Amino acid sequence: MRTCVGCRRRDSQHLLVRVVRLSASSPRLQVDARRRLPGRGAWLHPEPQCLQRALSRRAFDRAFRAAVDATDVESWIAQHVPGHHPTRDDRQPESGSEH
Repeated sequence: MRTCVGCRRRDSQHLLVRVVRLSASSPRLQVDARRRLPGRGAWLHPEPQCLQRALSRRAFDRAFRAAVDATDVESWIAQHVPGHHPTRDDRQPESGSEH
């Protein structure tokens, strides 16, 4: 059992993805899909809602005890979660399509 850093629910490892810091000198995070990379890891449900909660609560910064960059994790979620488009709500309608 692991705890999601976003929603704080406990779940089985196979329902969560492991997120690791690339190196001690790099602030970048990546998804460890095979769960084999060395080092400290944080667990996250592969859902946009959990990712957004983790980012808004700065949960990754706390888990890795440093300011980190979760851009690659956001990209991974966007690619692997069906129907998730991170910029869908932020886009402005094109001219003439406001009906």
